[in-house]
Amino acid sequence: MKINAIVTAGGIPQPGDPLYTYSNGNSKALIDIAGQPMVQWVLDALSASKVVDQVVVIGLSAKSNLTCSKPLHYISNQGRMLANIVAGVNKSLELNPKGEYVLIVSADIPALKADMVDWLVKTSMQTQDDLYYGVCPREVMEARFPTSKRTYTKLKDMEACGSDINVIHVSMATEHLDTWEELIGNRKSPLRQAGVIGIDTLIQLLFRQFTLQGLVERASQRIGIKGRAIIWDRAEPCMDVDKPHQLELMREDLARQQREAKKEVARQVKSAASSKTSTKGTAKKK
Repeated sequence: MKINAIVTAGGIPQPGDPLYTYSNGNSKALIDIAGQPMVQWVLDALSASKVVDQVVVIGLSAKSNLTCSKPLHYISNQGRMLANIVAGVNKSLELNPKGEYVLIVSADIPALKADMVDWLVKTSMQTQDDLYYGVCPREVMEARFPTSKRTYTKLKDMEACGSDINVIHVSMATEHLDTWEELIGNRKSPLRQAGVIGIDTLIQLLFRQFTLQGLVERASQRIGIKGRAIIWDRAEPCMDVDKPHQLELMREDLARQQREAKKEVARQVKSAASSKTSTKGTAKKK
C-alpha cells in the first residue's frame, strides 16, 4: 500500500518563543541541525520509505531548496494547524482521489527514519479505523533520550507522550472540525485536551483512572470516530524539537550519527581495498 505524506512546516517562532533566536525570523522547520534544515531530515526519511508515494509540505515553498526523491508539492501556510491539515488532505485527494489515508508528519522530528515510517503504516493498516495516534512509553523515550524532558500523560497502566507522525482517514478533514480545532490547539496539554472531551474525562485523567485503551475508547466515543493507539518501541517519532535543549540534543545526536556513518563507509572502503589486494597477491602466486 502506498500513502501520501503531509508535512506540517508552517510554524514561525515569534518573540518570546523558546526557539525564536534560532530561527532568524524564518520557519522553525528551516532551523539548521547538523548541516541541513530540520525538515530535510524528515524528508530524507520519507524519501527512503517504501510506502510513501507523494509528499505535500505545508508552510514552505520551492525557494526553501529542499530535496525529496518522491514527488514534492508545496502549499502555503493557511494560518492555523487544522486549516493546514485540511488543505494538505485536500491536496492529497487531488493527487490521488482514491487515497483513503494520509500520513500527518511534523517537520520537527528530525530523528525519524524510513523504517519507522514503514512500520507505522504497516501496523496501522492492519485495521480500518479513522485515526491512528502514536504514543511512546516514558521508559522508551528516556532510554533513548534521557535528557529530553518531554511532557507525559499519566495513565493507569503507563506514562506516555504523543507521536508527531500519525495516520488519519481523509474523512477527518471534513468531520468534527470544531472538536479537532480545540484538541489541536491544546496539543501540548493532555489535561486541556481531556477537558475538551469532557469534564468527567478530565477528572478521571487527573486521578489516573484511565488505561490507554480506556482513554482511546472514551475519546473515540465522545468525538464520534474509530480511534486506535499505536504504541511505539522507538522514541525518535515522538522526539520533537520545541525547546533549545531539545534542539541541541538533536544537533548532537544527528551529528554523531553522521560521524558514525562516515566511519562505516571508510571501514567498508578499506576492507574492499584490502580484499582486492589480497586477491591480486593470490593470483600472482599462482
